[in-house]
Amino acid sequence: MKGAGRNALRTGVVLLVFASVGTAILAASFNATQSSIEYNEQQAKRALIGQVLPTTMYDNDLLGSARQLPADEMLGTRTPSSAWIARRQGRATGLVVEAIASDGYSGEIALLIGINAEGEVTGVRVTTHKETPGLGDYIDIAKSLWITQFNGKSLSQPPESAWKVRQDGGYFNARAGATITPRAVVKAVRSALHYFVRHKAALLALNPLPKLAKFPAREEKSWQTPGLACRGTEIA
Repeated sequence: MKGAGRNALRTGVVLLVFASVGTAILAASFNATQSSIEYNEQQAKRALIGQVLPTTMYDNDLLGSARQLPADEMLGTRTPSSAWIARRQGRATGLVVEAIASDGYSGEIALLIGINAEGEVTGVRVTTHKETPGLGDYIDIAKSLWITQFNGKSLSQPPESAWKVRQDGGYFNARAGATITPRAVVKAVRSALHYFVRHKAALLALNPLPKLAKFPAREEKSWQTPGLACRGTEIA
C-alpha cells in the first residue's frame, strides 16, 4: 500500500511538472507572438486607411492626427474608437472613422469609412469580419469590388430612403441569397454618415473639442426579416 501511495504521489508530481512547463511554454509563446500580431493588425489598418481617403485630400500627417472617439451607437462601437482627421493647407478636408456593423450574418463587421468635408463617402473597407467564405465575404475588397459602390455617396445621393440593398427596394447591389451581410454594411455606413453630420464641427475643428457630446441613438429599422437566417446559408 505504501509503495502504491508513493507511486501515485510520484505520478502526480510528474504530471504537475509537465503541466507547469506546458503552461509556461504557452504563456511565453503568447507573449512572443502577441506584439507581432498587434503590429501586423496595425500595419493592415494603415494600408486600408490609405485606400479610403485619397492622398490628394491631405498634406498633414494623417496617421499622426488620430483622435479617440467615445463609444457611440451611431458608430456601432461599444468601446472608444479612432478617427483620423485630414487637412490640406491647414483646412479640414475630411476624415477616416472606425465603425462597426453589429448585425452581420456571422457577427460584427469592423469598417474604416472615409468621409470628405461635404459629407460624401470617399471609401469604405472591411478590417475584420467572420462572414461565410464564398457567401458573405464578398464585402472584403480582397474578394470583390462590391465595397467600392459606396464611393461618392452621401445621405442625399442616393436619397436616404434608398440606402438599402436592391432586394429591399434600395440602391445598393447585393448578391442573391447573400443579402444579410451587405444589409448590415449599408446600414452601418449610413449611420456613420449621420454621425459625421451631427458631429462635423467638433470632428473637423482645428482645436478639437475635448469630448464629443452624446446624442440619443436614432431608431433603426432592421431590414432583416426575423427568423430567416439559418446557419451556413444566407437568405434574401
